[in-house]
Amino acid sequence: MESFSIWFSGLETMQQVFWVCALVGSAVFVIQLLLTLFGMDSSDIDVDFDAGDTMDLGGGLSLFSIKSLVNFFVGFGWAGICLHSLIGNTVLLVLAAAAVGLFFVWMFFFIYKQTKKLEANGAFRIEYCKGRVADVYLRIPEKKSGRGKVQISVNGSVHELDAVTEGEAITTGRKVRITDVVGGEMLVVENL
Repeated sequence: MESFSIWFSGLETMQQVFWVCALVGSAVFVIQLLLTLFGMDSSDIDVDFDAGDTMDLGGGLSLFSIKSLVNFFVGFGWAGICLHSLIGNTVLLVLAAAAVGLFFVWMFFFIYKQTKKLEANGAFRIEYCKGRVADVYLRIPEKKSGRGKVQISVNGSVHELDAVTEGEAITTGRKVRITDVVGGEMLVVENL
């Protein structure tokens, strides 16, 4: 431990800042990763600088969240360490490290948004049928005088649903367009 202290105190101030950002940011990142893998990351804390403007980016993602700040410090710290020997000017070095940190934040947002697109709710909702074409499975009586059945494919699965029509009777095997959903369970169809 003493050798670490000697090594660390021998660094320039800017190098010390980069090392602290890189090590602390990486440690918190690893903790967040482990919490995510074990499903305990739902308590992400957002730093709210102004109650009226949280800079919410949608999907429960805030610009000033702990995760985005950690990603910035990881990119900033490691870039500063790696670029220190290549960039002699301290201002340019800090700007380059900050740019890498901002890139890490942008990548976090990009990956987060892309993974959100992968989430899908496989639950069928009858409202999805409106405007679609279906096949009559059981004859549909005229002018809502009785129920028939139609078959429709929604999101890759076939559903058999009750249907009525406001016009003439529709025979089995015909194609119909679904014009409305009544009571969340009955389709209103018209002959094509």
